[in-house]
Amino acid sequence: MSENLMIMTERVDDIPLLLAQVENMGVKERLNEHFPTHGHWQGLSLGEVASVWLSFILSEADHRMNKGESWASTRLTTLHICLKHVVQREDVTDDRLASVLDSVSHDEHGSAFEGALNQRTIRVYDLTRQRVRIDATTAKG
Repeated sequence: MSENLMIMTERVDDIPLLLAQVENMGVKERLNEHFPTHGHWQGLSLGEVASVWLSFILSEADHRMNKGESWASTRLTTLHICLKHVVQREDVTDDRLASVLDSVSHDEHGSAFEGALNQRTIRVYDLTRQRVRIDATTAKG
């Protein structure tokens, strides 16, 4: 009755938290809605690939495309459980990430995407104005 047991260990770190926040913001759905992919696209959707890449960028503080594949390949089970889809190493190659960048770089779709995302994530309150303060902080949304 000797069974060979294989134990795999993955570093989870902050990946579930980051992917849950991206999911809560609706980034994946908005990207898939506003940036359609061609018929030959396989594996994770554009929104899912972008979600994985965003979690890599925020977790590792590194935005380089060529590091995404090796990072994801050591966390495939964690990504699979968080995304509820099978994640393969090929889903986060630098070519796939470049395709995501190319897709989201189109201005005509980008404005609609930003508007839809902002409607979901930004809250505006109608406050009574007794005093106005000007803040020099710059932000883009």
